[in-house]
Amino acid sequence: MKSISSILFFIFVVLNLNLIAENYLLNGGQKSKIKYKLIQQVEPTNETVTVDLTFVVPQSFKSSTYNQEISEFNISFTKDPENKKEWLDKHGNKVVSYSWSAPRTSFQAEISLISLNSLLLDGIETDTPFPVKNVPEQVLQYLSATEQVPVDDPEIKYKAQELVKEARTQFDAVQKILSWIIDHMQYVLTPQEYGALYSLRNGKGNCQNYSHLAAALMRASGIPVRIVNGITLKRPYDVKIENSVLTLNMAQGRHSWIEVYFPDLGWMPFDPQQTELFVSNRFIRVEVGLDNEETVNDGLVRWTRQKGSKKSLSFEESIDAEFLQDQVAITANKQDFGPRKLLLQPIVQANFIPVKTPEIEELPIYDPKELMKLKFEKEYVYGNLEFPEGINFAFIRQSIESEEGKTQELQKNFLVETAEYVTSKLQYAQIFILDKPIQLHKIGLALQKFGGEGQLWLELREDENGFPGPVAAKSLPVDLKSLSIKPGYFWIDFDFSAQKLLLMPDKYWITLGYIGTPIVNWFYSYGKPVGPIDGTRYKDKSEETWSRRLSYEYNYRIIGLTIP
Repeated sequence: MKSISSILFFIFVVLNLNLIAENYLLNGGQKSKIKYKLIQQVEPTNETVTVDLTFVVPQSFKSSTYNQEISEFNISFTKDPENKKEWLDKHGNKVVSYSWSAPRTSFQAEISLISLNSLLLDGIETDTPFPVKNVPEQVLQYLSATEQVPVDDPEIKYKAQELVKEARTQFDAVQKILSWIIDHMQYVLTPQEYGALYSLRNGKGNCQNYSHLAAALMRASGIPVRIVNGITLKRPYDVKIENSVLTLNMAQGRHSWIEVYFPDLGWMPFDPQQTELFVSNRFIRVEVGLDNEETVNDGLVRWTRQKGSKKSLSFEESIDAEFLQDQVAITANKQDFGPRKLLLQPIVQANFIPVKTPEIEELPIYDPKELMKLKFEKEYVYGNLEFPEGINFAFIRQSIESEEGKTQELQKNFLVETAEYVTSKLQYAQIFILDKPIQLHKIGLALQKFGGEGQLWLELREDENGFPGPVAAKSLPVDLKSLSIKPGYFWIDFDFSAQKLLLMPDKYWITLGYIGTPIVNWFYSYGKPVGPIDGTRYKDKSEETWSRRLSYEYNYRIIGLTIP
C-alpha cells in the first residue's frame, strides 16, 4: 500500500494539485413537460384570529437559452377562503392573497400547474461593450442598492473594480465576476447572514449569498441584475464529457438565482453557484425582485392570535413534480481556462480575455527520518464539516413576530434537504485529500436512518489515477439498531482505531458497505466545498469502473492525530 501503513515505515508521494480549469462548454438541450404541485398544510389553534396565505403566480418566460411555458395553473383549498386580493407588484409579479377569519380546523392549500420547460445550448453571440450603456429606463431599477446588495459599499466597489478593470465587453466583465465567485465561495446551507458583504468577507453561504454577491458586484460594475426566486426539482440529468458522465442534481425545494440584462440579448438566467447564461429545465421560475428581502410574497404565511396568546399555528409545505416528458441530450467540452471549481456555460461568441485558473499548492514532502522522531499527539479533524445537524426538513420555517406582538409571519425558506439514498443498487465513493500525515481513528458520515435492519461499515480505498482503488481497510461495523430513527442528519463515526493506520499526504476514497436491508441517506453539499470536482463518484455495483461522477460533495469528517 503506497500511503497507508500499520507500521512505522513510510513511502512518500509527491502529489501535484495544480488542477486545471473546470470550465465546460455545453452543447445540446433539454425538453420537459412537468406536472407540478405544491401543498401547504395549515393547523390553526383555538386562539388563532386570522390567517393569510400569499402566492406569486408563475409566469411564462423566454430567453436565448431557458424557456418556461406555464398552463393549467390552479389554486384550491379544502376550506374556502373568505377574501381574495390580487395585484401586480412593481416588478411585474402577479400576487394573490387569501384570508380566513377564526379558522378552528386544519386546512390545505394546493397549487398545481403544467410547465413546458426547454433548454437550448446551441451557442450565443453578444457584442455589448463594457461599460454598459443605453440601459432602458424600466431596467435601471436593477442597478439599485439594497441592504442585502450594498452596491455603494467601498469593499464591494473595490472588488468589482479589481475584477472588471480589464474588461472590454459585458460578457467579459460578467464571466470574470462569476468565475471569481465560484472559486471564492463555499456552499453552506445555514450561513449566519445572507447579504453580499457577509459573503464577500467570509467566502461562504447558500443560494441567497451567491445571488446577492453576484448582484452586488455586477450592479457595482453598471450591469443590471435581478434576483429570481423559484423551485428546483430533484430530477438528475447527465452531461457527457468524453469517456465519462457528470450527473447534476438539485434538491427539491426553493432556490435563489439571478438574471442579468444584456442590451442585445435581454434578460439571461444565471445560477451563480455553477452556471452562466442558463439554468437547467429542472428550475421553475416564480418571482423576481431586487433582493431576497423583497421577493417574499410567494409562500408567505401571516396570522394573528388572541391578545396574550403564545400559541403558534403549525405549518408544513411539500413539493411534488411528475415529469410527463423528459428529453436530455447534453455534451460538454472542457476548457483550459476559467475557475478551478465547476462552471457550465453554452458556447459564447464574444470578445473576452480568458480567466486564468488559480493554482493550488502541492502537498508537502516529509523526511522519513525526521518524521519518526515526532509524536502523533495533535488532534486532527478535517472534511466537509458543515451541514444542518438534526434539522427536521418537514418543519423548517420559523415564525417572525411583528413589533406590535400581534402578527406572526412565516416566509419561504431556502433550507433544502440535499441527500442521497446510498444503500441502494448503486455504490458511492467520496474522495478526501490529506496535506499532512495522520494516525487514523475514525471517519464520520452525515447520515439519517429511515428504516431497515443490518450493519454498516466504511471501506477506505487508495487512489488509482483519480479513481477509487481496491479496499485497503475496513472499519468496525455499526449495527443499524444503534442508530436513532428520529428525523434529521447526524454524524455517524466508523471506528478504524484498532488497526493503527498511518495515512500519508495523498488522495484517499471512502465507500459505504452494508449487509441486510438498511435504508440510509447521506447528506451532501452543493458544489465542492473541500475536494476536487471529480472527487464524488458512483457506479452500479455490478460495474467495475467508476466512470460516473457527481456535481456535489458528501459531508464527511476524518478524525485522528497528527504531528505538532
